[in-house]
Amino acid sequence: MFNYDIAPAVLRPLVPPHTELDEFDGRTLVSLVGFRFLDTRVLGVPIPFHRHFPEVNVRFYVKRQASDGWRRGVVFIKELVPKPVIAWTARAVYNEPYRTLPMRFHVNMSGAEQGLPGSIRYGWRFGDQWQHMDAATSGAPVQPAAETEAAFVSTRGWGYGMRRDGRALEYRVTHPAWRVWNTERYSLQGDLARLYGRSIADALGRTPSSVFVADGSAVSVYPAQTLGR
Repeated sequence: MFNYDIAPAVLRPLVPPHTELDEFDGRTLVSLVGFRFLDTRVLGVPIPFHRHFPEVNVRFYVKRQASDGWRRGVVFIKELVPKPVIAWTARAVYNEPYRTLPMRFHVNMSGAEQGLPGSIRYGWRFGDQWQHMDAATSGAPVQPAAETEAAFVSTRGWGYGMRRDGRALEYRVTHPAWRVWNTERYSLQGDLARLYGRSIADALGRTPSSVFVADGSAVSVYPAQTLGR
């Protein structure tokens, strides 16, 4: 997870109705996240040849005042996957901004639980150029304290988006709290302006406010609900 400060004005046109930007310590953040889906199931059913695949997404953070209190969630700006069926399903069911590109990854975390060095790289081909994000870990994973930036970006119980008619979608996401590794080095290379637009690329081109690797877990994503006008 690569996390960056960004001007609120850049994100406000993308904020779904009924939500507002969620800030950490007075700052607005955008994140570039690479991860793997493993043993994926839709309504409990595994889809042949579509159970294991990487994804890279850019997201930001919002909150909504509901009857049970503040619901803190994420909004996706763009999500990259290597399989067209996955992108089509996500667009059809959640109207999520998925795009299909050739992708590859390399994970070497053997021994990282015990504090040995680890490394992860996610790559995607855009046009004729391979682009990538990678990080090398140091130390053993730890549970981030509640007041840290790592907890702010990784502990999110809701997802938000917009229907094609402009109404907001809300869906619940559940998973245990993730442990995180610190990183001793990282890199991000690619034509981010063509892929994400100049304003987002400007933020991603700066020095990140934090970079860490999370261990992940089982995750449940619930059906989306349409919020009122």
